[in-house]
Amino acid sequence: MSKNLHKDAIRTLNTLQTNANYLDQVKRQRYDPAEQLQMMQQFLERSGLQVEDLDKLNIIHVTGTKGKGSTCAFVEKILRNNGLKTGFYSSPHLVQVRERIRINGQPISKELFSKYFWQVYNRLEETNDEENPCMPPYFRFLTIMAFHIFLEQKVDLAVLEVGIGGAYDCTNIIRNPVVCGVSSLDIDHTSILGDTIEKIAWQKGGIFKPGVPAFTVSQTAGPLEVLRKRAEEIECPLYMCPDLTAYEDDGISLQLGLAGDHQKLNAALALQLAQTWLQHQGYPGVGEQKSPSCHLPPVKWPFPLASAFRPSIPMVQGLQDTIWLGRTQILKRGPISYYIDGAHTSSSIKACVRWFREVALEEEKAGGGSVVRVLLFNATGERDTAALLKHLQPCHFDYAVFCPNISEVSGVGMADQQNFNVTLENVLTRCLENQKTWNQLNEERSCSAPWGSSLAVDALIKDSPRGSPLLLAPSTERFLNCNSLVFPCISHALQWATQGRDIEFPCLDINLLHHHPVASSGSVLLREAACIQVLVTGSLHLVGGALKLLDQSLSQ
Repeated sequence: MSKNLHKDAIRTLNTLQTNANYLDQVKRQRYDPAEQLQMMQQFLERSGLQVEDLDKLNIIHVTGTKGKGSTCAFVEKILRNNGLKTGFYSSPHLVQVRERIRINGQPISKELFSKYFWQVYNRLEETNDEENPCMPPYFRFLTIMAFHIFLEQKVDLAVLEVGIGGAYDCTNIIRNPVVCGVSSLDIDHTSILGDTIEKIAWQKGGIFKPGVPAFTVSQTAGPLEVLRKRAEEIECPLYMCPDLTAYEDDGISLQLGLAGDHQKLNAALALQLAQTWLQHQGYPGVGEQKSPSCHLPPVKWPFPLASAFRPSIPMVQGLQDTIWLGRTQILKRGPISYYIDGAHTSSSIKACVRWFREVALEEEKAGGGSVVRVLLFNATGERDTAALLKHLQPCHFDYAVFCPNISEVSGVGMADQQNFNVTLENVLTRCLENQKTWNQLNEERSCSAPWGSSLAVDALIKDSPRGSPLLLAPSTERFLNCNSLVFPCISHALQWATQGRDIEFPCLDINLLHHHPVASSGSVLLREAACIQVLVTGSLHLVGGALKLLDQSLSQ
């Protein structure tokens, strides 16, 4: 199958991205789940499937605000270790859209992607009439496509990660999953899900189904009570997962492939989901139940505590071998250490900071010599950027760098990462606002660093001869005491931060990347440092753009 056919599929898929008007319409209609899911059912039927067909997929359905992707990754690896053929649907993708649809842990091939894309696309186009819109939006299309792939590839099970929320998410078209899970809850997507954690919990509980067991992890009292009521109304048996230590014996800790203490909650949830699925399907060799008496938490949960059990060997090995790129990931390249985490909520940024401070300090103690710390940050949507940046300040970064979620200014080879829902002007303005917020926070902390800048959007957009559009705006004298910079793309930001010292990451002439004094003075320190620690966080799309540049194998 030709490369052009795959490229054409990606370009055509991108035309299904929703515009601002459509997003506003979705927000207005969000309280009518029947209409939302009815539209999804119509698209599914036009593609050649019935909702009943999805029961054959033996689905594990997982929602939550943070950790749902990691939980799904743990579950998928555990069940694959049991000799099962797995399907895994997740979002967003980091580098290539094929990552969203996985068979046995691997993104589907370009050939399979092209085959099923055009199969579904052509069926939808053939069934178009005046009463039916021609094509579903981007995420719905990919969800339908994933269902087709999993059914035709005859997977033993499908792990489905909810896109946004739960009740109205298009993955919630399924009627009979084997088991459901709710990971940690936090404030996010407030315009769609609501502005309190209780409203968000109500949305997440929308994936519960009558008689289908569901599990969640320790949450604050408010959302837990909402989940309890939702489960009661739907007649769904809901259980609380014990702490991960409840599954351990004789002080021997379970080893996790994903770093950070917060992953213990996700691993505990994954164990219960995998165990329940195996038991329901009648598979032998599931974990032996343990007496929970010594592991009961010192609080009273509003619903039953699930029984702990002794994990089987495939479970233990699965937890240890799980890989989920872009989450607490470390790349070491000579004197450069990239710490990569797609945290984008207040709680997940706090967890990221705890992880980063611990591992960065260990590296600093082991290495000796001077260390320069660089923050590469971007945030999207309606997130409270000030709160996120405030949590990051205790890391004591020498420089804070802001850029859009754009890998390269040229846009070459970026079809998988194109986003037509925002304009260049909007994303650059957001970067400047983030920089201003960071500088103000530093000012409040009486920061005494020498230089900083706030740059005009027009100057950012207007390219210089070498594609370096950053010029100093004249009205920025107020923030000249903070080391912060804005770049037009991730590539330029990383080139400046690494100063050509990463032999696997090609670099232009550093002096042409940025014309501000802080860039020049910083270049000297970065070139002389024994170690450069770069934390990339704030957005999974930013993380994906960085990984595309730093790990070429992900683009193959």
